[in-house]
Amino acid sequence: MSTLEQVAYADGAKALTGWLARPEGTPRAAIVIFPTIANSNEAMERRAALLADRGYLALIADFYGEPVADFAAAGALAQVLRAEVSVYRTRLAAAIATLAARPEAQGLPMAAIGYCMGGQAALEVARAGHDLFAAVSFHGILTTGAPAEPGKVRARILVCHGDADPLVPREQVLDFWQEMDAAGANWHFHSYSGVKHGFTDPGSDARGMPTISYDASADRQSWAAMLGLFDEILG
Repeated sequence: MSTLEQVAYADGAKALTGWLARPEGTPRAAIVIFPTIANSNEAMERRAALLADRGYLALIADFYGEPVADFAAAGALAQVLRAEVSVYRTRLAAAIATLAARPEAQGLPMAAIGYCMGGQAALEVARAGHDLFAAVSFHGILTTGAPAEPGKVRARILVCHGDADPLVPREQVLDFWQEMDAAGANWHFHSYSGVKHGFTDPGSDARGMPTISYDASADRQSWAAMLGLFDEILG
């Protein structure tokens, strides 16, 4: 696999920067990675590399189009971006369109995955009806300002969730299940007991935040679940 390649793209007048990981040989599928609220970082680059090693063409999306100084700054940027669902979804769709337009992505099935805020983003593009074979959320936020409409979700849904995640309480989980059922979606939901938000990032524990914690078992199991779903769909 080559090193990550910078990809300039845009959402209207907003300039954005994605990062592309290429596999050796012909890609199996094309995957958009929606990052955490902190935007692209080392953890997201590692995921892109892991996907490329598995034969996938992977693009890390850009939420903001500007540097993120810290988590406080990320929160403010995210609040503005997610204030209107239509604006948020347009920003997400720009990343999907950018990857789909790549010459090496022509004819490839596409999926979206995401982490934390990116997990919510992966679910939002599924709700919006994008032509994706899968949408995978890792410790993602499950709420939305525009619930899925019946018959509109084309992607198979996989949610990997920490049952002790204080940002996503059980009532939010149950509401999500009901939303997916009402929409007629094909969904899987994996819940890991005692596991908090941010469980896939080994750097979570060093941040000193009580809401997040790394969990090696949930990290391994959730990644294996995603790869298994991809194998089942793609053959």
